[in-house]
Amino acid sequence: MTYKILVVEDEISIATLLQYNLQQAGYEVVIANDGKDGLHKAILEKPDLLLLDLMLPKMDGMEVCKELRIKKINTPIIMLTAKDDEFDKVLGLELGADDYMTKPFSPREVMARVKAVLRRSKVTEVVKEEEEHIEQTYSFGQLQVLPDRFEAFLGEEVLEFTPKEFELLVYLLENKNRVLTRDQLLSAVWNYDFAGDTRIVDVHISHLREQIEENSRKPKFIKTIRGLGYKFEEPKL
Repeated sequence: MTYKILVVEDEISIATLLQYNLQQAGYEVVIANDGKDGLHKAILEKPDLLLLDLMLPKMDGMEVCKELRIKKINTPIIMLTAKDDEFDKVLGLELGADDYMTKPFSPREVMARVKAVLRRSKVTEVVKEEEEHIEQTYSFGQLQVLPDRFEAFLGEEVLEFTPKEFELLVYLLENKNRVLTRDQLLSAVWNYDFAGDTRIVDVHISHLREQIEENSRKPKFIKTIRGLGYKFEEPKL
């Protein structure tokens, strides 16, 4: 299977370099040089992944990301930013980006991030093709999570997650009643060292709580273990 990647980047030299390296790795590449064109092509072309620059003409990367998520388009997004600024990174993640890279970056780093994000986002499709697969289901009261279908429900309500949020939820479920440090979650879910950017974990935990908890300020499922990390706690009967 050939994956299609949309590169939304206004710096022609960077867009050309990304296109060359991605094509050399066997990916189909679509280019957009401004935010509005990027949004249009993200909807029309249905790419498997977006490499989305933060600072773009006509519509910035944050707005593109926000519009896609509003339209329930959960295509994985790697945000590209020249700003080594935690606020920008966290804001991008809060708007629905799955990952970010700070310029300048090496072709090897780009390929590693692309492969990691695609692997996470496409694991459900691969599993569905396995004829003898036994479907895993997690049920806790009104909460039901079906990892192999990339589906989750709270009662009759269908919950919407980005690929990274869903992977984090499943990892917590797989390790229910265990305390997991932020570093453990970074390593398991993000698959590489974020050099202490544990705020990324906190942002995604906050998103999960908003979806699955009746009261996100008094969570019943995802508990904060002060000084350690988080735990998905199975409700006691």
